[in-house]
Amino acid sequence: MSWGGERLVSYKEKGVFISGNICDPALLTIFGFPFKEGSAKNALDGIYSIVITEKMARKVFGDEPAMNKILKIDNKDNFKVTGVLKDLPNNTRFGFEYLLPWKYLVKEGNENSYWGNNSYQTYIELKPNVSVDLVNKKIKDITINHSNKEEDTEVFLHPAKFWHLYSEFKEGKIVGGGITYVRLAAIIAIFILLIACINFMNLSTARSEKRAKEVGIRKVVGAERRGLISQFLGESILMSAISFALAILLVYATLPSFNTLTTKQLTLDFANPYYWMAALIIVLLTGVLAGSYPAFYLSSFRPIKVLKGFFKAGNQAVTPRKVLVVIQFSFSIMLIISTIIVYKQIKHGQGRPSGYNRENLVFMYMTGDMGKNYELIRSELLNNGTAESICKTNSPVSQGWSDTWGVQWKGSPENHKIDFDVMTCSANFAKTMGMKLVDGRDIDIYTYKTDSLAMLVNESAVKVMGLKNPVGEWVKNDERTFIIVGVLKDFILRSPYGDNKPLLVKPRNWDNVITVRFNKDRSTQQNLAALETVTKKYNPAYPFQYQFVDDDYGKKFGTQQRFGTFAGVFSSLAIIISCLGLFGLATFTAENRIKEIGIRKVLGASTFNLTALLSKDFLRLVIIAFAVASPIAWWAMTKWLADYNYRITIGWWTFALAGLMAVSIALLTISYQAIKAALSNPVKSLKTE
Repeated sequence: MSWGGERLVSYKEKGVFISGNICDPALLTIFGFPFKEGSAKNALDGIYSIVITEKMARKVFGDEPAMNKILKIDNKDNFKVTGVLKDLPNNTRFGFEYLLPWKYLVKEGNENSYWGNNSYQTYIELKPNVSVDLVNKKIKDITINHSNKEEDTEVFLHPAKFWHLYSEFKEGKIVGGGITYVRLAAIIAIFILLIACINFMNLSTARSEKRAKEVGIRKVVGAERRGLISQFLGESILMSAISFALAILLVYATLPSFNTLTTKQLTLDFANPYYWMAALIIVLLTGVLAGSYPAFYLSSFRPIKVLKGFFKAGNQAVTPRKVLVVIQFSFSIMLIISTIIVYKQIKHGQGRPSGYNRENLVFMYMTGDMGKNYELIRSELLNNGTAESICKTNSPVSQGWSDTWGVQWKGSPENHKIDFDVMTCSANFAKTMGMKLVDGRDIDIYTYKTDSLAMLVNESAVKVMGLKNPVGEWVKNDERTFIIVGVLKDFILRSPYGDNKPLLVKPRNWDNVITVRFNKDRSTQQNLAALETVTKKYNPAYPFQYQFVDDDYGKKFGTQQRFGTFAGVFSSLAIIISCLGLFGLATFTAENRIKEIGIRKVLGASTFNLTALLSKDFLRLVIIAFAVASPIAWWAMTKWLADYNYRITIGWWTFALAGLMAVSIALLTISYQAIKAALSNPVKSLKTE
């Protein structure tokens, strides 16, 4: 199966760009894509057959029947619709809207039989009970053997169940992927759930005096402790079930916003029995976890002491409650520290110099006649003042599409496996992209006729090659020998968080992109209008499409930005839940000490003194939580940052800021009740004494 790409699909007078693939007909049977019309058996037998999805059928034909209709692809060949697939689900890795037969690729002469080529995806369906490890041993050297040992790449299978979440490899071993973010999200969710459970435990035990007499009377009339524990756990599980029902309503209300945040289309599958099984387990675990300590604590009361009035809930539960408050705020502080570090890392990458001038730089994918009319387009844009410089490349300057190994140069080690990024260009690459040359000159086939074999390299390539004076040295690649004419200052081609790889820039006739540097003395609207006019003049059958390089470059931060927003939202939620619990405990403490406060006021204590008295115990717990959370957060975030070559160092001020935020939030939460109690009239609290 080919890698996906957009092609112009035309029907009657209507033409739209739609993403599709070229594949072997077996793809339809391997994955069992459901057909609305037609069948997998013969849908792609013909050279000019096309299978489309319902989505594409609606897009192109509207309400008309799609079967047997004729579509024109890339304004060139006509294809007959021989099958209509039901729309693919949102969670599939396949994004095609149509499939063309492999025979068409062969007929066009575009099939690449070189075994070192990575332009195609190969899917294998194993027979039942066949060992993947056994197959891997048999196919390991298939590329080496079929390339006369010119390639030394080992081949292995990647099971479908790992595609989505385990897609990152290092030396042929899975090292991660999307599972990293799933685990982080799960950890945050567990933290928030534990914080809520701790709130329930603390408030239940703090209010235990209200139920002490009930427990005492029930024990006197014969109730066993086991029965009381079951009752309290049942109440907790019931509350958990009610909370689950409310949570479903909240999820429905917030799911559109969450989908926007994650760029996914998640749904609640109520028809799935596994969903209800998981929900039941979560409800039971949450209810038991939150209710276990209060149940065992409340059921332990001695009826004689309780009924005689000797019960003192505050003294009996003080140590466990303090531990729970410390644990609760430790989770919150860890999330605060983590969120600060994530945002710092994102800003660190965004602030890294890209190595080229992204301002006024646009690119267009070459479609239709743009390739053969490139020189006409180039000349007209330069002559009418729209462009300062223009260049053809194999990929946008903000994306790396190609790499290679087996490069040779003077003094290169034999059989080395150094991987080089590769870009092709026509001329004026550095000038168009706004890059700096640290040595030599730009490629310019218009001035230097011999520049068809000229090459640019970056600083990382010079370092890898060990060339002291690189300009004028030869480099052999792709069975041709090039001469280095210039050295580019390193720029970011792939990830802004990774190291710069060695790069080769060379002329080659497989360009896909036209990059235009606009005239800065004219407005963007004027330049775009002129670019559209010229492009449509020489490529009239295709819609005008363009992208700003700066916008495309910004997409490199999408995953990190989404995770940063995700962490920020749920850290805030954790803090709010923690503060609700702290507020409840502060209220209870103030109520229990209201007579003490009255006596202190009569004896001359000020409002400030009383507020400090009520606040210091809680603030002490928050400070202890900070001391517990800081080393754990440092360890976890150091491990997370290790995945980035270009990363921040975790400074002391990050922890100072997180500690200050935690103390400030706790103080604001406690102060309301503390000040309210301090301002109360002592006469009311003491008149019963």
